[in-house]
Amino acid sequence: MPLGIENIGLYTSRLKVDSLRIAAARGRDVQETREQVMVSERGVLPLCEDAVTMAVNAARPLLTPALRNEIDLLIVSTESSVDFGKPLSNWVHRYLDLPANCRNFEIKHACYGGTAALRTAAAFVASGATRGRKALVIGTDFSRPALDEGFDFAGGGCAVAFVVSLDPQVLSIDLDRSGYWTNHVYDVFRPTARTEIADNQLSLFSYLDALDGAYTHYESVNGEIDFEAAFRKHIYHAPFPGMTFQAHRTLLRRRSNPDKRAIRASFEAKVADGLYFARRIGACYGASNFVCLLGLLGSPGDTSAGDRVSFFSYGSGCQSEFYDATMGFRAKETVRALDLDHLLDSRVPVSVDGYERIERLREASFDCPNFVPAQMDPGGEAEEAYRASGLLVLRRVSNFRREYDWA
Repeated sequence: MPLGIENIGLYTSRLKVDSLRIAAARGRDVQETREQVMVSERGVLPLCEDAVTMAVNAARPLLTPALRNEIDLLIVSTESSVDFGKPLSNWVHRYLDLPANCRNFEIKHACYGGTAALRTAAAFVASGATRGRKALVIGTDFSRPALDEGFDFAGGGCAVAFVVSLDPQVLSIDLDRSGYWTNHVYDVFRPTARTEIADNQLSLFSYLDALDGAYTHYESVNGEIDFEAAFRKHIYHAPFPGMTFQAHRTLLRRRSNPDKRAIRASFEAKVADGLYFARRIGACYGASNFVCLLGLLGSPGDTSAGDRVSFFSYGSGCQSEFYDATMGFRAKETVRALDLDHLLDSRVPVSVDGYERIERLREASFDCPNFVPAQMDPGGEAEEAYRASGLLVLRRVSNFRREYDWA
C-alpha cells in the first residue's frame, strides 16, 4: 500500500546572522567552524516569533481549502512549547482553521520528535482509521539563548510541515523497514523554560551508540545489507551539519576499513547534498531529518524519483531510529516550487550585537505573564522584517494568555 509524504513545506524566521562572525566573536577557529561544524549562517527569532508562529507559517501555504477539510489528524512535534499543559497543537489547529472534527496533540521526544510524529501519523493513516483522510505533521523548534556557552553559532530554529497520506508524491515509506534503540542518558535536556543543558561529549557518544544500536536492529529485522549499495543517499540527524560526517564514517567502518579519502568521497557523494539548507538555518531539532530531505531535493544534486534513501533520527535522552524510504515521483518538483533559496536569501541580516540583544530579550521574556514583543524591538529588526508579510506573529502576552495575529 502506498504511504508517506504527499506535500512538504519549510519556514524559518525572517532574521539571520552570520554564524562565522559569531564563532569569531566567541574565539573559535573560523576555518574549523566552516569545514567541520559546516555552518555559515543561522536563523534568529525575534520576540514576535515562537514555536506556534513557525508551525503555522510552515503549514499554511500547503493547505488549499480542499486539503484543509481532508485533515483528520494534526501532530505537532516540539521541545520548545509555550505551555506545560495546553498543547501547542491547539493554537496551530486554530490558526490553520482546520476542521473541528480533527484529532490534535503535541509530541515531545527531543530531536526524535519529528520522526515519532511521522511514524505515528503514517501508522494512523495506514490503519484505515482516517477513512481515506490525511494527517498533518509539523516539527517546530528553536534553540534557547546560549551566549555564554560558545556554541551558539550553530543554534537557530525552523518548522517543517508535511501532509501524510496514501498518495506519497514526495516520499514513500514502509512501516516495517526500520530499526530503533533507546537508552536513558542526560546528554542534552531542558529542565526549565529558560534552560538548555548540554554535555557535548556525552551527547556525541550517545548519538553514535544510538546509531549503532538502531542500525543493528534494522539489519536484525530486515536482513544484512550492503550499506553502500543499498541506498542512493543517506540522511542523518544534524544537530549541527558536521555531525553527519561522523555518523556516516561510523556506518562505513562497520564492516570495512576505508581510508580518509574514501570516507570523504562517500560523504560528498551521498550525504552532503542533504545539508544544502541546514548549513544556512542552524539547529533544526525534530525537523532535522526533513530539512535534510528538503536539502537533498532542493540542491543541484543527482537525486531522482525511485531512489532509496536511508534516514537516521536521534533524540537526546535518548531514542533513535534507522529507517528507509523511496523518493516520490513529484519530490523534486514539489521542493523546487517552494523556492527555498529565495526564502533564505530574503531574510533580513542582523549584526552579532543585534543578535545578542535579541537573544537576551528573548531570555528575559520567558515565563513573563505580560509583555508586548513590539515594545522589545529596540533595533527595529522585527518591524522591518515582518511588516505586511502576512505571517502569523505573537502580538502580546496578557496574564499568560498568548494573543496572535497576522502581520
